Amino acid sequence: MQNEPRMYDSGDAPDRWMLIRDVAVFQLKLLFDGFRDLLLVPVSLGAGLVSLFRGGDKPGPEFYDLLRFGRRSERWINLFGAASHWHGAAKDEEDFAAGDVDELVSRVETFVVEEYQKGGVTAQAKERLDGAINALHRITRGDSNTD
Repeated sequence: MQNEPRMYDSGDAPDRWMLIRDVAVFQLKLLFDGFRDLLLVPVSLGAGLVSLFRGGDKPGPEFYDLLRFGRRSERWINLFGAASHWHGAAKDEEDFAAGDVDELVSRVETFVVEEYQKGGVTAQAKERLDGAINALHRITRGDSNTD
């Protein structure tokens, strides 16, 4: 197909016009990505707050719906798609496959959960945060009862 990116062998490289095209398309994609990120900052905070204020055992799906939209938009933008035009792109993907930010957050989360289970500082912080959120729920519902 004509619209598929050309893959290059290690001895071959994109020509000058392919490079110019890729640089221009990358700049356009950066604009789309930046604009999306600029919108997502306040919208994600709002969706998170709406989810929290709705209360209940399982807060509303607003925030996670927004994350799914963000994932779809990330795939559509495909910011680094032109990397496949150069040899070695598969090796780059292998290098990053070993870890990402989510994995780092997971490690930190595991540490915090272990500290919480031991009854350390994080357990007290969680109790205070839960109390503050419950107080917000009571205020938004107009309850005057205290726990």
